[in-house]
Amino acid sequence: MTGIDRGDGRQVIELGVMELLTRQVDRVGVFRPLVHHRPDRMFDLLRARYRLTQDPASVYGMDYHEAAAIQAEKGTDELVSELVDRFHAVTRDYEVVLVLGTDFADTQLPDELALNARLANEFGASVIPVVGGKGQPAESVRAEARNAHRAYQGLGCDVLAMVVNRVAAEDRTVIAERLQARLPVPCYVLPDEPALSAPTVAQITRHLGGTVLLGDDSGLARDALGFVFGGAMLPNFLAALTPGCLVVTPGDRADLVVGSLAAHSAGNPHIAGVLLTLDERPGDEVLTLAARLAPGTPVISVPGYSFPTAAELFALEGKLTAATPLKAETALGLFERHVDTADLLRRLSVARSGRVTPMMFEHELLEQARADRRRVVLPEGTEERVLRAADVLLRRDVCELTLLGDPDVIGRMAAEMGVDLSRTQIVNPQTSELRERFAERYAALRAHKGVTVELAYDVVSDVNYFGTLMVEEGLADGMVSGSVHSTAATIRPAFEIIKTRPDAGIVSSVFFMCLAEEVLVYGDCAVNPDPDAEQLADIAVQSAATAARFGVEPRIAMLSYSTGTSGTGADVDKVRTATGLVRERRPDLKIEGPIQYDAAVEPSVAATKLPGSEVAGQASVLIFPDLNTGNNTYKAVQRSAGAVAVGPVLQGLRKPVNDLSRGALVQDIVNTVAITAIQAQETSI
Repeated sequence: MTGIDRGDGRQVIELGVMELLTRQVDRVGVFRPLVHHRPDRMFDLLRARYRLTQDPASVYGMDYHEAAAIQAEKGTDELVSELVDRFHAVTRDYEVVLVLGTDFADTQLPDELALNARLANEFGASVIPVVGGKGQPAESVRAEARNAHRAYQGLGCDVLAMVVNRVAAEDRTVIAERLQARLPVPCYVLPDEPALSAPTVAQITRHLGGTVLLGDDSGLARDALGFVFGGAMLPNFLAALTPGCLVVTPGDRADLVVGSLAAHSAGNPHIAGVLLTLDERPGDEVLTLAARLAPGTPVISVPGYSFPTAAELFALEGKLTAATPLKAETALGLFERHVDTADLLRRLSVARSGRVTPMMFEHELLEQARADRRRVVLPEGTEERVLRAADVLLRRDVCELTLLGDPDVIGRMAAEMGVDLSRTQIVNPQTSELRERFAERYAALRAHKGVTVELAYDVVSDVNYFGTLMVEEGLADGMVSGSVHSTAATIRPAFEIIKTRPDAGIVSSVFFMCLAEEVLVYGDCAVNPDPDAEQLADIAVQSAATAARFGVEPRIAMLSYSTGTSGTGADVDKVRTATGLVRERRPDLKIEGPIQYDAAVEPSVAATKLPGSEVAGQASVLIFPDLNTGNNTYKAVQRSAGAVAVGPVLQGLRKPVNDLSRGALVQDIVNTVAITAIQAQETSI
């Protein structure tokens, strides 16, 4: 990745390319030939987000002062030679290396563009030049992009694609069309995204040396999308507030502090926070009232006067860092909306690793869901983790969302958390016009159980029943619940309303167990207490299909306390019979059973107990004989091995409904929603 000047927002493209590379290969290295400061914030972001284990010392070639001295004393050839040696030291340990070009900022190096081109050629690396278009007219941007391509190509570089970044949104389409007609390589054009250049309240606080009087981490993570300076009387001041603004006012204006926080609490509009100048602080009674009006909203005190503070604020730009994960999600969403990622990945010519790592699995989920976006309903719309997951899903354009709950409560919570739900449908089951229609539908479905419309009217106000009926009626494509509800409360409505597919004997479940080096599929660990042989065979076939649907090659191990023919008894016989049924129904599937867990996953044990088996020692789908065994095993592996357990993912329903663990993390919810959206793609065919 390289550029031609400062201010091109290249970090968005670097993050996006890293996302593509980590979808394909397990070990991705990073190399920045020249660096201003160590640690480097972009590498810190990549290391945190992509769990890189690379030694930071190997990432950096040298700092600019050292480079300038070498170039001045020994010449460019010597500088390049040293950087090439350090680059190749990285390539020995990694399948692919992302090179971050120089940043054209405060350097003493002549002709940096030519140096970047020379390094790319010596490294044997392809180049993606990035051109910044912020504040430039469309024709100027087009000319600069053509000149950049000509410059790098003229210096012998293999130019994979061009990226024009930070253009005016209204110019994006015409710039893209004209450049595509003029350039021999793809040219991706990204609009300027204000949220990326907006500093967070935390960044502003650090920059100005401020003191946090009120506010939590969530509030400090909000983007300051603008600044409103207080000086007018309260009524006029309130009229000037804008969504996401940071209120800047002298610290002795308690009326403006309380008024702006009251407006935020009422949603008219939601603000980022309040910045108090002159090192003046309101009294304790005012701060107590402020904390009650808008819990979590930052109130910051800075020592400077209003005018110099304003000058610093207007010069401050937001940065992508490891401490701004929401900005990273926004950046990736922007990249994925405007870059043909499939084509760019093909051009990168990176061979996919032979195994599926947990990170590859997670990336693939989001990519598959995004490819054909579906609507997922989340009944627990007033749960904080669900709202944070919704924020990530929306920023990444993974799917459309419907949240259930009181819109006022959800809106207030979202504002306190800095979550933008402007693209989300919010439905209150208690007051929705759909409630009557759903009551009639549910009463018809459950008439054989004596359910009347009057009774159904009360039942369907429950968020899980309401969400399930949205799926049944085609108003949503899938549902995810369970972060604060029991498994029974989540899936009982699905059993009553959606029911099983014609080709499925039962509804069952799997967990995707994301271990350090691989992803395994465990079934059934959540639904069926003691399946018989017929049901166990059905679980195995369903689980194999689910595994294949999500990129895990199915090699089925039918687990038991005995391997092969070594044991007898009713429990072993059940597994042996189920294995035979699967072989009869699906002779194309690789399956082994009965088999013990260690023989299923450990090659050395398999070589002793089942030599020559195409499943033993390398099983990817593990079917447990009963719920007791499966549930305890998945939890033991999750806790003792530090595995991420995604699920339970239900299989066998006509339309997708999935359950969450009540201890689910935000990323667990994101993954489960993506899985549900992918299942919905399949059921709609």
